[in-house]
Amino acid sequence: MSHKRSLKYLRKMTENDFSEVMSGEIRSYPHPWTEKIFKDCMQSNHYSCWVLELDNQLSGHVVISAVVGEAHILNLCVYPENQGRGWGRKILDEAEWIARQHQARICFLEVRPSNHVGVTLYQNMGYNEVGVRKNYYPADQGREDAIVMAKTLF
Repeated sequence: MSHKRSLKYLRKMTENDFSEVMSGEIRSYPHPWTEKIFKDCMQSNHYSCWVLELDNQLSGHVVISAVVGEAHILNLCVYPENQGRGWGRKILDEAEWIARQHQARICFLEVRPSNHVGVTLYQNMGYNEVGVRKNYYPADQGREDAIVMAKTLF
């Protein structure tokens, strides 16, 4: 692990990104985060918000919390037009690097069991299921559980 590495694909999210981030979030999820959630995360010292920019166009985003040796990936999104091209893996790799810079030794995330692509990505990146949060996500028919996954970073 090199602490001198720089980010290759991500840059810090700014308020100027909100409309594109919201557009991507809405296109990507049936129950997207609100702009207020993103703004609250950007204003807090406990969250780190990043965007994937390809050819001067936002193509994804990630929100990370890192405190007291632990990181939590709260939102990782690749916009539909760029899915299936390995960008989720690249964003996750850089998010883990960011977490390491905050001295996080373990990284957690939640994923819907119905998100087979996400579950497979996280498993392939070394995440293991450590629990289930019942009725965590809003769903079209009530609520959906979340699989809690974790990975030791170093």
